[in-house]
Amino acid sequence: MTIRLQYGTPAKMFHWLIVALLAVQYPIGWLMPDLHRGMSPGVGMTFHVSIGITILVLTALRLVWRLAHPVAPESSLPAWQRLSSEVVHWLLYVLVLATTVSGWLFASFRGWSVSYFYLVPLPMLASDNAAAGRTIDGLHQAMEWALLITILIHIAAALAHIFVYRDRVMQRMLPG
Repeated sequence: MTIRLQYGTPAKMFHWLIVALLAVQYPIGWLMPDLHRGMSPGVGMTFHVSIGITILVLTALRLVWRLAHPVAPESSLPAWQRLSSEVVHWLLYVLVLATTVSGWLFASFRGWSVSYFYLVPLPMLASDNAAAGRTIDGLHQAMEWALLITILIHIAAALAHIFVYRDRVMQRMLPG
């Protein structure tokens, strides 16, 4: 397996597509009205869950791609930046996967029948359980915030490379 110095087109496509979907997903999740027991999930929840499943699949594919097509850390970076970059990237993978799975579990524990964009019914990951649903809802919300904070750290680091360090690190993931 050859370790590359630059990210290829598929890696960039996965990255920016996931970014775009997360930029849509957060507002949908925050603006959606609260759903209580016995209420049927509507359009907002269907789209929120469907986009979440899409993010889950794309993240899993991106992870497989990354493992099959590794990119060497930027050699000009100090060791602490290479290490923190790896930690943040792996944390992003873990948090995206944990957030999407916990959301799917929450819908399952609520007993909601949800579909993928009204096309394919999604399997329930658990049975209807109100207490577990409350616990998972809290976990899902904590994961949302942890993911958002990690994303903001990632963006701050990217901006630091552009405007403070003025190096070419960001060129590795920018389109083109």
